[in-house]
Amino acid sequence: MRVLFLTNEYPPHIYGGAGVHVEYLSRELARLIEVEVRSFHDQALQDGNLTVRGLKLDAGPFAGAPAEYASPLKALATCIGFQGQGIAADVVHCHTWYAQFGGILAKLLYGIPFALTVHSLEPLRPWKREQLGRGYDLSSWVERTALEMADAVIAVSASTRDDVLRLFDVPAERVPIIPNGIDIDEYRPIDAPDVLRARGIDPGRPYALFVGRMTRQKGLRYFLKAVEHIDPACQIVLCAGESDTAELQAEMEAMVRDLAARREGLVWLPGMQARADTIALYAHASVFCCPSIYEPFGIINLEAMACATPVVGSRVGGIAEVVVDGETGFLVDAGLSDQPPFDPVDGDAFAGRLAEAINRLIADPDLARRMGAAGRQRVEQVYSWRSIAQATVDLYGRLAAGRPAAA
Repeated sequence: MRVLFLTNEYPPHIYGGAGVHVEYLSRELARLIEVEVRSFHDQALQDGNLTVRGLKLDAGPFAGAPAEYASPLKALATCIGFQGQGIAADVVHCHTWYAQFGGILAKLLYGIPFALTVHSLEPLRPWKREQLGRGYDLSSWVERTALEMADAVIAVSASTRDDVLRLFDVPAERVPIIPNGIDIDEYRPIDAPDVLRARGIDPGRPYALFVGRMTRQKGLRYFLKAVEHIDPACQIVLCAGESDTAELQAEMEAMVRDLAARREGLVWLPGMQARADTIALYAHASVFCCPSIYEPFGIINLEAMACATPVVGSRVGGIAEVVVDGETGFLVDAGLSDQPPFDPVDGDAFAGRLAEAINRLIADPDLARRMGAAGRQRVEQVYSWRSIAQATVDLYGRLAAGRPAAA
């Protein structure tokens, strides 16, 4: 069995959960089958059954188009370039809309089964128009065409499967559920107070942690609103990376600066931290907060749980399937509107509920420890990459044999 992964992200070029998924799944699959990964970056790797090669296009051919069109146009051009490299695989497997055009072409040109994993859905991210302009119409068209043409649309959660069946013309038998996973040997409780001190965090005081990009989807603004109501004895640590737009970046940074001026113990770590350091930040946190307003799965919650840290998360999408309310943390109702852009109807109330749940854990360290231990046990039992890789190989076998994707 040979599979070809098409992806925008691959280490070290990772900026979101989809890239983390591709990294670990490809590595685990390579223990079982031959895996080739083609990425959008200048890279090459050969490691046993795993081959990685990138195709990085410059912006020259797109210089005459509006700036917001450069990303979607480069994505389509890169996918065309992948076809020119030739394809010798039993299945092509795409990750995010950036690479899905490549799967469409591979199925048409090379006649091989086409699978894709849904890491997010464009109709549920209307704020992407702020970043892409009419390029959002292009990304939405690519996604719809790919999902309705694919032989398998892998949903990472039951809620994502429901969204696929509701929003697209895809037969249910083509939509299996295979969740994200976690490397429980790498993500684990550790004692590394020096990592905290080096970043201005007091290891002797509790802290609430946020990890994610400064995007509307990740709900950072509501966490920042919640900070106003969180016990002042609790430090706030923000591992907050770049935003989708300069305007939103400036807005979020202004909120952080304003809070820091009024509240002692707020630590902002811009950009991505080294993985080992992020694990230390998870492991020492009293509580991890995931305030997303849209999250098909939320792999960051697995990362926190694997480090034995309780989670306070919004009750949306896959978060509600990963976090067990009252056992591994608390789920908080976001109160989302059913109309675009699907924001909370009352953002201040949502922020207040986040703060209340965080304060419960800060005030009761024994409860936090019990929930953290339960979270670690849950990821060990349910979210092993080994079992997820085997389920994926089984899917490839069904596709190669012409059978339905959903067993």
